[in-house]
Amino acid sequence: MTAAPPDLAGNTSDPSTPPRVRALADVRPVVPPARLLADLVPPRHFADARFSTYRANPAYPSQASTVSRLEEVGAQLAPGKVRRSLFAKRKAAPAIYMDGGFGVGKTHLLTSLAHAVGPDAAYGTFVEYTNLVGALGFQATVDALATKRLVCIDEFELDDPGDTVLMSRLLRELADRGVALAATSNTLPGSLGEGRFAAEDFLREIQAMAARFEVMRVDGEDYRHRAVVTETQPLPADVVARVAASHPGATLDSLDEVLDHLRGVHPSRYGAMLDDVTLVALTGVHPVTEQSAALRLVVLVDRLYDRDVPVLLADDVAGVDGGGVDGVTSGAAVSSLFTEEMLRGGYRKKYFRALSRLGSLAEDGRALTRTPTA
Repeated sequence: MTAAPPDLAGNTSDPSTPPRVRALADVRPVVPPARLLADLVPPRHFADARFSTYRANPAYPSQASTVSRLEEVGAQLAPGKVRRSLFAKRKAAPAIYMDGGFGVGKTHLLTSLAHAVGPDAAYGTFVEYTNLVGALGFQATVDALATKRLVCIDEFELDDPGDTVLMSRLLRELADRGVALAATSNTLPGSLGEGRFAAEDFLREIQAMAARFEVMRVDGEDYRHRAVVTETQPLPADVVARVAASHPGATLDSLDEVLDHLRGVHPSRYGAMLDDVTLVALTGVHPVTEQSAALRLVVLVDRLYDRDVPVLLADDVAGVDGGGVDGVTSGAAVSSLFTEEMLRGGYRKKYFRALSRLGSLAEDGRALTRTPTA
């Protein structure tokens, strides 16, 4: 008996043949400028973050003092407060920089401030703002953001001199127009005791803006008690394909297909590419050796993390490096994604952040393989 031919979507009526899953590489988002601006809001991952839900550790008084100061700023900028004319004599708008290591809750606090201010706040990562300038142009970005009371910049990055100068100029233009600013940046957990705090570097790099910023040092331990990289075992490719086929809203691609697709999509549109995506499944996962491709992948991982989209990973190779159990290499699909040279280079903070986030999302994906429907 011959199987029925596939339909236009590639599906067949043969129950032994898994249905075709849409590919992320087929999604080509068309994003109007208004959408790029509308997306500058706290990510879904921190939708419920509020000052009241931040658990300040009494062993680190700087945490409670930072909350208190940010609550004052939030009240000052809250909806209903009259915004003075540009030409009226007034004190400079607040400019806050939160300095601290991984896992002390800086992003929780920054999103809490954005929630307190409401629709008059713009929230994005450093990369999202530089991508916005690339998509809209510098002056159009300034004009759009100048309509806000507050602009929040999470994960301010100091590893690209060109982007840092660009952001410093953007901050200066916004501050001159009376927009309040709040920023954070991260330092690697491995830098504890040496270079843990980045405020000095931040203030040096933003030069003319430095005097306007109030530095809030947030001490503390990583509240998640996590390693830099969340180790997770890759899954067999057939399991990844089967789970993706049974999960509404899933996509299924090889890593190379996604990397090739990202080359043709502006990073400012990666978020829109994930509209209605509930699971991303990747096969053929291997170390990424080209730095430009690796940096695009970092941006995609950030957008996945913002949206809490689980990830399934299959490296299609058993027993690589001899570190596995029963033919599976422990953590190979995540911790070996970037080369050792990349992890020692100027963009290492981006790569370690991506590894940590991707490992967490991969564990969320692995949990789906244990559900009854999987």
